[in-house]
Amino acid sequence: MCDGGLIVSKINIYAVSDSVGDTGLQVIKSITTQFSDVDFKIRRFGNIITKNSIDKIFEIIDDSEANLIFYTFVEPDLKKYMNQVANEHHVRVIDIIGAGLEAISDMTGESPASEIGRVRKTDDEYFKRIKAIEFAVRYDDGQDPEGVLKADLTIIGVSRTSKTPLSMYLANKGYKVANIPIFPENQPPKELFEVPASRVIGLTNSVHFLNQIRKERLRSYGMSRRSKYADKARILEELQYGEEIMKKIGCIKINVENKAIEETAAEILDYLEKIN
Repeated sequence: MCDGGLIVSKINIYAVSDSVGDTGLQVIKSITTQFSDVDFKIRRFGNIITKNSIDKIFEIIDDSEANLIFYTFVEPDLKKYMNQVANEHHVRVIDIIGAGLEAISDMTGESPASEIGRVRKTDDEYFKRIKAIEFAVRYDDGQDPEGVLKADLTIIGVSRTSKTPLSMYLANKGYKVANIPIFPENQPPKELFEVPASRVIGLTNSVHFLNQIRKERLRSYGMSRRSKYADKARILEELQYGEEIMKKIGCIKINVENKAIEETAAEILDYLEKIN
């Protein structure tokens, strides 16, 4: 056993959590790196959600050694039991998140949610978005048709129908999105016909609106507005070809004329919610 006045050079540290224990482990490592002359032995115990599992931890703790427990429990009963058993075994415990929860609760008058794994869920959502954004960049503008097979959703349409901005917007919602440009001189990739039609979204627009957008794009690049790219007859040809492809695939078609990216995205998300 180690009492509070005994100087030791070796400490057994136990990171105990009702989730995976990453938070506690990070805190412990940040602290222990400040003591270069102390020998720390760190063990992590995750998903500790019952009193029985706490008892099992203390069964392996040697009371004759210097022990320290850092825990991250949000359930009050588990905290109370941990403190009780630790006191019986003369083991010092540190409630990593308790002081913060108590302070904010006192200041706001609001009780904490006591939801296990909430930090991990937030982290998981963050990394899901990051991966989705990386996916959207990699499979933007038909760079690799194989992306269609891996995507949650593939957006198709003629030039300037907001395929890329929509892909990035949906990626920020956690969806892996590929996008494929459609134009008469290029056969759409076979992968588009190998996935369920429900995983493909076709975008269209009006000839007039695309004509204005494309003229402005040409102007920004210092090119002539009389280019075939902005020609109304050419735009009509592209739109008709695009509709043929969408009909062949059997996917839904959304007209994005005068719609903000958020509006079109909301329409797509509503559609996905209905089919899933």
